[in-house]
Amino acid sequence: MTKRDLVVRIANETGIIQNDVAEVVQHTLDALAAELMAGKSIELRNFGIFEIKIRKSRKGRNPNAPQNEVVIPERAVVKFRAGKELKDAVEKLNPADFK
Repeated sequence: MTKRDLVVRIANETGIIQNDVAEVVQHTLDALAAELMAGKSIELRNFGIFEIKIRKSRKGRNPNAPQNEVVIPERAVVKFRAGKELKDAVEKLNPADFK
């Protein structure tokens, strides 16, 4: 699903004009990104938690030239942990449906 698909779906379900829905969705995403950039976590009840984690530096190798080690510096990454309701719903899915 793309952002556009989300906008169309919400507009169809609510009867709100797509331009208005797109603006609200974009403002929502901007607000979420701003909170993460400020180092804060975002908890959406029954959905999940977005948070910034620091990935430690590590050594990596180029598969085409494994003799050359490269130091991959530490960096900040966004992590997502599914909430209980989402996790329970996903566990009920049949894996064969996604192959």
